[in-house]
Amino acid sequence: MTVQNSTVLSGTARTGPRVAIVTGGSRGIGRQTARQLAADGFTVVVGYAGDKEAVAEVVHAIEAAGGTALSARADVADETDVAALFDLAEGTYGGVDAVVHAAGRMALSPLSELDLDELDAVHRTNIRGTFVVGREAARRLRPGGALVNFSTSVLGLSLPGYGAYAASKGAVEALTLILAREMRGRDITVNAVAPGPTATDLFLDGKDEETVARMAAQPPLERLGTPQDIASVVSFLIGPAGRWVNGQILRANGGIA
Repeated sequence: MTVQNSTVLSGTARTGPRVAIVTGGSRGIGRQTARQLAADGFTVVVGYAGDKEAVAEVVHAIEAAGGTALSARADVADETDVAALFDLAEGTYGGVDAVVHAAGRMALSPLSELDLDELDAVHRTNIRGTFVVGREAARRLRPGGALVNFSTSVLGLSLPGYGAYAASKGAVEALTLILAREMRGRDITVNAVAPGPTATDLFLDGKDEETVARMAAQPPLERLGTPQDIASVVSFLIGPAGRWVNGQILRANGGIA
């Protein structure tokens, strides 16, 4: 069922569903964010890279809870794919009000041992993907809209082995802050969320129990974050309570740094 509501965004009144695109929406933080935004009343277009079964589960969960969603495969670094993703949202639901760019790639390796092909793959998804999605969002978001990118709190920790990933997310932060200023006069907010250690497959992959326990103990709250912790932050940034937050990097990390 489509959630119909009268929405007032920064003085712009519009009747009808608010529409959100969530990239990387088939797993982890993106998955939980898609479900959270649907619960907030958004119609959600869930972008995914290739796991059809996982994204089908997300769409089914949203629909079972009374929301509206559809999925679309898109390589976030491919401008044609991303344009088609936005075309689908506009053609099906009339426009785009929020974009959450949660798709990402991580490779862990000391700099001296890093395979350059893996470096290129990380940077293609994380840097080029952020640029391509952000460019399309800048062209298509309706007034009162919001773009949320994803960085990482690893940038403040300088952890060994995270060089390629942290470097790519440093670029994400730069792009986020610049685009927020380029949107002057458009009534569109642009922010990034920088999670700390969060219990997702992306974070847990390749780590032994001792490493996970050590990282969970680092924040003063002494636990890993959850995908819902981060989805709630995104919900705030996109919702009416977050309209005065713009051009910021919100470090949602339990106080780790």
